[in-house]
Amino acid sequence: MTTEPDPSQWRALGSLAQVGMTFVVSTVLGLAGGYWADRWLGTSPWLLLLGLGFGIAAGFVNLFRAVRDAEEREGPDDRH
Repeated sequence: MTTEPDPSQWRALGSLAQVGMTFVVSTVLGLAGGYWADRWLGTSPWLLLLGLGFGIAAGFVNLFRAVRDAEEREGPDDRH
C-alpha cells in the first residue's frame, strides 16, 4: 500500500543533505584553521573569528550555487 517516491525526490533530498553537510564542514574547517593560526601566531581570538567568518561565507556561497544549479536543472517550463 505504500508508494515508492520517484528518483527526483531522492535526488532533491540528496542535494539538500549535501548542501547542509558542506555548510557545516566549511564552517568547522574555517574555525579550526583560525584556531590553529591563532595558536601558532599568538593572535587569539582574531584569526579564529576571521576563519569562522570565512567558513560561514564559504558555506553561503555553496548554498547559493546549489540553489542556482537547482533552478537551472528545473528549467523555465517547470517554474510556477
